[in-house]
Amino acid sequence: MSNAIDLLTNIFSTMLGLVVIGLIVFWFIQDITQKKHSILRNYPIIGRLRFFFEEQGKYFRQYFFSNDREEMPFNRATRNWVYRHSKDKGGVVGFGSTNDLREPGAIIFVNAAFPILEENQLPTPPLMIGEGYAKHPFVAKSIINISGMSYGAISKPAVRSLSLGAVKAGCWLNTGEGGLAPYHLEGKCDVIMQIGTAKYGIRDEHGNFSTQRATELGELVKAFEIKLSQGAKPGKGGLLPGSKITEEIAMIRGIPAFRDSVSPNRHKDIDNIDELLDKINQLREITGRPVGIKTAIGGWHFINELCDRIVQKGLHYAPDFITIDGGEGGSGAAPQTLMDSVSLPIMEALPRVVDSLIESNLKERIRIVAAGKLITATHGAWALCAGADFVNTARGFMFSLGCIQAMRCHKNTCPTGVTTHNPRLQSGLVVEEKCIRVANYARNFNKEVAMIAHSCGLRHAREFKREHVRIVETAGKSIAMNMLYPYPEVKKK
Repeated sequence: MSNAIDLLTNIFSTMLGLVVIGLIVFWFIQDITQKKHSILRNYPIIGRLRFFFEEQGKYFRQYFFSNDREEMPFNRATRNWVYRHSKDKGGVVGFGSTNDLREPGAIIFVNAAFPILEENQLPTPPLMIGEGYAKHPFVAKSIINISGMSYGAISKPAVRSLSLGAVKAGCWLNTGEGGLAPYHLEGKCDVIMQIGTAKYGIRDEHGNFSTQRATELGELVKAFEIKLSQGAKPGKGGLLPGSKITEEIAMIRGIPAFRDSVSPNRHKDIDNIDELLDKINQLREITGRPVGIKTAIGGWHFINELCDRIVQKGLHYAPDFITIDGGEGGSGAAPQTLMDSVSLPIMEALPRVVDSLIESNLKERIRIVAAGKLITATHGAWALCAGADFVNTARGFMFSLGCIQAMRCHKNTCPTGVTTHNPRLQSGLVVEEKCIRVANYARNFNKEVAMIAHSCGLRHAREFKREHVRIVETAGKSIAMNMLYPYPEVKKK
């Protein structure tokens, strides 16, 4: 018996060795005969290690080589903050901060000598959106909310987890430009329907805006958001690879299945500000729901002209909210050139937009939502100081779902099941568990924003003003935000 086993072992080892030798010979011939890569022609087989290490480099840096505060787009300290709070493990650390307060741009809150006692602290009050202008305004209870991520860009279990978690936390869920899916409605949370340039989910058979469909959707969602642009790719339409467009997703969007879907780079039926305001008013009248816009900011001409035209046409034409996306935003895939170099970061764009609204006496009429890498309570509190009413984040909630920043969102190979339609990979995302983490993250974000407010001597987070935060300019020198961006005076009519 032992001789037979030894014989089979020898045969198997020999066959395995021949296969390995065969592969080496095959790769050798393939490498020296191909013409695309000089490294492989000059160093066959060994040269393949170069491409392997190049691909794996970002993962080695993420886990072994980068310090806690070094990595981009999100460093380890930031990711761990989200992970801890989504697991409800608290935000307490020991021995000292790794945050360098000498770095330009660092945020320092102005603590009060006599902070608010616990018995005098108040819960953060909700805000109405569309009150007095929409037939069905809605109450927004949470400071932090879920930014637009389309079903298609993210997976079914991811959308289900976000919907179920949002209702637990009392925050809203933005559909993204991919249309309203049944899974957005599963948790019965507040849903904002985003209308992208391709009009997915709200279009007719010719791809044009459908009044009938808008009326139907008005019965299901709390508000609409017309997306003009986003921080990751201003001036460029969205792209969903055909590999991620299943029959179901195609039906929801109203497009062919398994074919790349490229959105126009802007709305074809909105050529100027007057047409934008008319579209806002039309959609609000049709649906009875508040209507806002989402845009990245490149300069001050657009927002100044927008405010001027609203004042001239009347407050009924104003958007009920404006979502300002910073140039550092972007949960999905986008051209690197646009992602790296186009549109202002949120730290400059947000206070400038708020200034325009204050000058035009529109700040009380229009709610401001800030977005763009604002995934921690520190950045959320800063946004409120700058004049925002709410904070949107996509990647913060992706981390709460288990995202590990593998940066494969566009490849349909996400290892955590968040951005893939591979059933095997999706099985790793357990909805019943992840929806709890979504809710924990939102609750703890709001809780720590309030904690910062109490430290600054405020009763609740909606009392933040620019004088409550300082921005580091150089090592050893910071400036109060109300000095960096002084409050403007209201224009005289």
